[in-house]
Amino acid sequence: MNIYVGNLSYEVTSDDLREAFGGFGQVAVANVIMDRQTGKSKGFGFVDMANQTEAQAAIAGLNGSDLKGRKLNVSEARPKTERSPGSERGGR
Repeated sequence: MNIYVGNLSYEVTSDDLREAFGGFGQVAVANVIMDRQTGKSKGFGFVDMANQTEAQAAIAGLNGSDLKGRKLNVSEARPKTERSPGSERGGR
């Protein structure tokens, strides 16, 4: 199951996510999303857990919890939607 993790402190790393979610089960992938231009965290990330039961436990256990001074927003990730051409910021 793919899990969205929002409201991350800019200090949180992918390893921090892996460690936090690892307490609930096996983490396949943990990834903090980084800005391409600045190389800094965008304040959110995704965690992939193969076991549905463990993933649901992680969502319930970590949503609203504190990680490095910020309360996490944790939920099942929604499928990525296609953007139409020109939908980028400043596009026409």
